[in-house]
Amino acid sequence: MKLLVRNLARNTTEEELRSLFAVHGTLQSCTIVMDKETGESKGFAFVEMPKVGEAKVAIKTLNGMDVDGSKIRVKKAEDTVKKDDSDAE
Repeated sequence: MKLLVRNLARNTTEEELRSLFAVHGTLQSCTIVMDKETGESKGFAFVEMPKVGEAKVAIKTLNGMDVDGSKIRVKKAEDTVKKDDSDAE
């Protein structure tokens, strides 16, 4: 299951994110989206967890958690995010 992690502090690293999610199960990938021009974090990331049950536990546990001074938001990533942003929260 692919998860979208939003509202990340700009200084949060992939290693920190991996550590948070690894507690809840196996990670397939963890990628913080970076600005191509500045090289800084855009404040969101994608985490892939192959086991749906573990991913659901991670969502419930980590959504709203304070990480580096920011309350992160964790939800299942929608496949259509890039095409149609009109169904955003």
